[in-house]
Amino acid sequence: MNFFLKANKNLIIYTFVILMIIPIFGINFFIGFLGNILLLLFLIPLFLLILVFLGFNFYKSKISRCNNCGAISIGLSETCINCGINLEDINNKNKLETKPGESTIEVKAEEIK
Repeated sequence: MNFFLKANKNLIIYTFVILMIIPIFGINFFIGFLGNILLLLFLIPLFLLILVFLGFNFYKSKISRCNNCGAISIGLSETCINCGINLEDINNKNKLETKPGESTIEVKAEEIK
């Protein structure tokens, strides 16, 4: 018996500590602790999913399309890779030249008999 007590001294100490904590804090402490662990296991993947979504939207906003040839660039260069036209000038020119009336579609209603 002495050998068992000497070999498992830490186990016995931890067992006594746990047996003292359970009556003091109650079972509610352990239920809350397990609930927090499960909550973290749910929230960490959700947090990572939100980060991926934000990163995707960030890179999506950097993608631009050349209106002259239709080539797609990631926004690292100011000129089109395919035709060499300045992308910023094309985008600014198209924004300034378009009038609101040109992009509006007018529909005439007709009565069906």
